[in-house]
Amino acid sequence: MSAKLTTALARFIGNFRAARLPAAVRARTLELVFDGSGALVSAANPRFSTGRLIAGLVASQGGKPQASIVGHGFRSSVVNAALANGTMGYASDVEPHHPEAILHPIAVMIPTALAVGESVGASGAEFLAAVALGCEIEYRVSMALGPAEQYALGFHPSAVCGCFGATAAAAFLLKLEPEAVVRALGLAACQASGMMAWESDPTENARPFQMGVAARNGVTAALLAKSGFGGPDAVFDHGHTIFRAFSRKPRPEKLIAGLGARWDGVMELAFKPYSCVSFLHPALDALLGLVRENDLAPDDIKSLTLKFPRDGIHCVDGNPLKSHCAQYILPVAVADRGLAVADIFVDRRRSDRSVAALGKRVRVVSDPQLDKLFPDFYASIVVVVTRDGRRFTRRNDIARGYPETPLTPEELIAKFERLAGSVMSGPRVKALGRAVMALPESRNLAVYAAALRAKPRAR
Repeated sequence: MSAKLTTALARFIGNFRAARLPAAVRARTLELVFDGSGALVSAANPRFSTGRLIAGLVASQGGKPQASIVGHGFRSSVVNAALANGTMGYASDVEPHHPEAILHPIAVMIPTALAVGESVGASGAEFLAAVALGCEIEYRVSMALGPAEQYALGFHPSAVCGCFGATAAAAFLLKLEPEAVVRALGLAACQASGMMAWESDPTENARPFQMGVAARNGVTAALLAKSGFGGPDAVFDHGHTIFRAFSRKPRPEKLIAGLGARWDGVMELAFKPYSCVSFLHPALDALLGLVRENDLAPDDIKSLTLKFPRDGIHCVDGNPLKSHCAQYILPVAVADRGLAVADIFVDRRRSDRSVAALGKRVRVVSDPQLDKLFPDFYASIVVVVTRDGRRFTRRNDIARGYPETPLTPEELIAKFERLAGSVMSGPRVKALGRAVMALPESRNLAVYAAALRAKPRAR
């Protein structure tokens, strides 16, 4: 029986070479790795439980020292490193994301390519190619399944699809032949997982853990396939396909349409100016504009209403997670006129009465005119009514940091220095930045890995 989709995807991955990555895609990937590296090291802050606990688990399990554990000064096995670093990759919720496919691929791909690349002695160019390839495959799987379809069934696209992206990145670095890639993709399907149940975990530990699982499982699939381990041979074509498991209205043709010619999984990634769920970013831009223009403080606001697409409201309305809760994120942003990574780990409602009080005056409601734009756009309307009777309304469809509304190079550098500087001294921040920018010409990942691995300090 024909396995057209699976075979085409496996051949593309198995025959891919770093030199075939288009120059524009390579340059964009370097920007994404620069930004993602800052987010990754910020999660190693010893004040935050996620990185500390996942690294502690990995350390307790031992393992051959093959790959670096970011921010914790030691190495572990490739699989363990992928798990720990993948978890930290999404912990600060400030790394690049894909709005249309609702994905956090950089959180998975940097840890995957770092773990495997460090262990096999990959060059910096190969590392960047692996990151790009993994992002593209993850994007294609999500678009073929349908991101909204996955959400409707209770699955997290970043976790489910991230496993396939990680498998592709690892398979490329391990130099798997197409036949072995077929098995690797089948083994990825056997492990693909990730439920939206993490929304009920206020510790913020389970949320990023799913990116760690995606990285770990993708690396495991590729390593097993390399060893000759068997696996399903047509997971995208017939039998118990992923389309039957994770979607009710799949579009399988999107998996390979324009494969190799289009790199939307990389080129359409957006940079995050705020440390919180991307659904809230357009609203934050609108709200902060109103706050600054009218010099508003939390106590000045009588009511704050966020109008949002119906299918995304469940993720931001009263969510127990601070990073995903409009009633928390919006008041903090008003109080500070911005957001910091620490705000999603330390509950500001306990220390700031005005934040807690304004949170009770925030409502999230659906708006039919916004529904048709979701998930391509997280269109938002913010309505602010002040205690003295003024009313301000602002709509924003596209947040800063999207390809259509890019952050400036200066803004990206400032963001990197702020994130890395939260756990590193100035000289070490500069050293990490230089290591990232030198990757295209680096013979291996030693300098980059060492800069990431060094123990941080809370600042």
